[in-house]
Amino acid sequence: MRAVLDVVTLALQLYIYLLIASAVLSWLIAFNVVNTRNQFVSAVWDFLYRITEPALRPIRNMLPNLGGIDISPIILVLLIIFIQRAIQLYIYPNVF
Repeated sequence: MRAVLDVVTLALQLYIYLLIASAVLSWLIAFNVVNTRNQFVSAVWDFLYRITEPALRPIRNMLPNLGGIDISPIILVLLIIFIQRAIQLYIYPNVF
């Protein structure tokens, strides 16, 4: 059972990295540092969008309009860290 919990925490950590990569790439695209006409950039952006958007959309719907600032990735990262800590502190010690 501990192996399953280790896999879950690893998957959550990987998702945090994907969220950070998605946020950084969106900034790079917004400031015209990278060009979305490039096939590789377009493929990476499409992959990151499809992976992160289903989790970010409900958070964006609950947040008020903050103009051009999107804090939904920060909220999701904090929520994932909270879940990881709960697993490590409360579930993991009680599993044999």
